[in-house]
Amino acid sequence: MPQALHLTGDADADKLLSDDPFALLTGMLLDQQVAMELAFAGPKKIADRMGGFDVAKIADSDPEEFVELCVQKPAIHRYGGSMAKRVQALAQHVVEHYDGRTEALWTDGDPDGKEVLKRLKALPGYGDQKARIFLALLGKQRGVEPAGWREAAGAYGDEDARRSIADVVDEHTLQEVRSFKKAQKAAAKASK
Repeated sequence: MPQALHLTGDADADKLLSDDPFALLTGMLLDQQVAMELAFAGPKKIADRMGGFDVAKIADSDPEEFVELCVQKPAIHRYGGSMAKRVQALAQHVVEHYDGRTEALWTDGDPDGKEVLKRLKALPGYGDQKARIFLALLGKQRGVEPAGWREAAGAYGDEDARRSIADVVDEHTLQEVRSFKKAQKAAAKASK
């Protein structure tokens, strides 16, 4: 049984992420250039404004109206307009390729970790790093453990890592992940 997620500091936003795989996939999509907990709170903002969080409804929304919904304050992201387009493209991909069943990404055909990673990397807005982090999040916190998932996730799959949102289970681990990221940025800056 997957554990309840604690990624945002908001019980309702975390419940949506725990209950809806597309909400979690969307939160990961939004996780760039903003604080992790703000990114993962984005799906709840969309749900509140749409009367629920429905992948098919998002996919079929009028693009301009969906952008307006996403940029109204508080916006879903610092770059609300461009991220709204990415969220809608992600929804359209899930509807077109997985019949709107997000979990099919990691269940259809009993895929191994490498295959799940490949499917995640094929998603609009998902590159290699984002796909590996999401695979680690699935394995560590959602009970999705296809054969070889840790290897496919790379360092993000390490059991005691504090590298990414995949390792955040409470305020303490959130701060550990922040410290790790800060140290990584400082090291990168120093090596330039």
